[in-house]
Amino acid sequence: MAVAPPQPDSRRSDAGARRPDADADARRAVARRPDAPSGRARSAAGRLADWFGVDSDWERVPAGRDAYRRDLLLGAGFAIFAALSIELGHSMGLFEGVDVPLWLVFVLGVASTVPLAWRRRYPLVSLVLVYAAWLALGLTIPPITMLMPMQIMYFVAMFTAVAWARDRRAMLIVVSACTMVMFGWIAWMFAVQQGIETLLEEFPTPADWPGQVDPYLASAVYQVIMNIAFFGGAVLAGQMQWNAARRRELLADQAVTIERQAAALTDQAVVTERVRIARELHDVVAHHVSVIGIQAAAARRVLDRDPARAAEALATIERESREGVTQMRNLVGTLRTVPDGAPAGSDGASRAPEPGLADLPALAAAEDDGLDTTYRQVEEPPGAARDVPDPMGLSLYRTAQEAMANVRKHSTARSATVTLRVVRGPEALADERFAHGYAEVEVLDDGRPRHGTSGSGLGQLGIRERVSTHRGVVEIGPRAIGGYRVRVRLPLPAPEAPPAVQPAARPAARPTARPAARTEAAG
Repeated sequence: MAVAPPQPDSRRSDAGARRPDADADARRAVARRPDAPSGRARSAAGRLADWFGVDSDWERVPAGRDAYRRDLLLGAGFAIFAALSIELGHSMGLFEGVDVPLWLVFVLGVASTVPLAWRRRYPLVSLVLVYAAWLALGLTIPPITMLMPMQIMYFVAMFTAVAWARDRRAMLIVVSACTMVMFGWIAWMFAVQQGIETLLEEFPTPADWPGQVDPYLASAVYQVIMNIAFFGGAVLAGQMQWNAARRRELLADQAVTIERQAAALTDQAVVTERVRIARELHDVVAHHVSVIGIQAAAARRVLDRDPARAAEALATIERESREGVTQMRNLVGTLRTVPDGAPAGSDGASRAPEPGLADLPALAAAEDDGLDTTYRQVEEPPGAARDVPDPMGLSLYRTAQEAMANVRKHSTARSATVTLRVVRGPEALADERFAHGYAEVEVLDDGRPRHGTSGSGLGQLGIRERVSTHRGVVEIGPRAIGGYRVRVRLPLPAPEAPPAVQPAARPAARPTARPAARTEAAG
């Protein structure tokens, strides 16, 4: 009988094949375990170092000589307070068991307060000197260290070192060393000066204990807790003041930066508006010069055949030249000096005709976010809007456009009204600027400012620039009965007598659809 050879145990061979990988994974897992706590420890240490400002480039420096003068006065006050406390302690018998002459006690106690006079000029040196004096006096004349002015002085020295040290890493080293030395001195005090033998003699058995805890242990725990609160409070208060000072200076720097950036943005807006006005100046000049050229050519052609028509053409030339010079003078008066390198004319703006008063109804009727708008046009006498110059109509249109944009972006208004008023005649206003009447656009809404959407104010700045171009008046602000008002009033030029015969060569004007007087269009 044939016997099949024994087959290897597949499970055993698989286990043997996987064992090295499993062992490697186990070794890596074991090797990773210690890293996690150390990583957390490093993270906690990093946060603590950041809180103490170890790697900070900021240094806290006292503000001038007045601060150092106040430190000198503080040191003198502590010296007087220490001398008075030593005398009172002597009168109470506090120094009866001291083998040092009383005058030396006074000298040592007063001298230990001297380093406070330079606490902010040399904070770490002052701390080391104060705590060295504390340790020396504690080993030789312990009652001095128990006086109230001395305890306050030790707290002030620790607080000042943490709050004013410029080298934060050195501060941590010095403060830690002083704290360890002080806790070592406390341990030595319990072991030697207030040894366990004294307490055992006074309370030999638990039956003699005043409370439930060993008196020696209770005294030690109490002293440790008090000193932790003492040193920890000084360090915590000092570091909080240092962090607060750093935040204040950082906020002050940020405020200066924001103010500088706001000024730069304002200047940029002014330059941009002036460049736009320069483009408008080009359009004004081109328009009037074109009209003058066409009328001059027409007058030349009909001068011999029809002197009357030639005279009408020359009158048109005179009127256009006078109006062009007036508009150029107003525009140039607004422009100051455009900085070199400003991108004038490089913005790719469309050369299409600029909008005017005829476009106000469409602007008001534009629906956006459910805003209910109403357009009103008032003319006195009827047809007075035809006398408004195109540049003035452009300024009024831009004013209404900016005001409506602000209503939609920054207001809770549900309805708005755009009103155009054109009034001719000196009886309109007593202001001599409006001797020939005025053209006015007013935008009213019924909303309140929307929180979190305050603008930069550059749009209103542009409105004021345009108004100053035409020597008008502007009113922008909230109304007493609620809502917001933007009103711009521009003076109209003197009316011209209508020509008897229309110039033959005058170019065709852009067709405009003027609404009738006192019309309303709701959108």
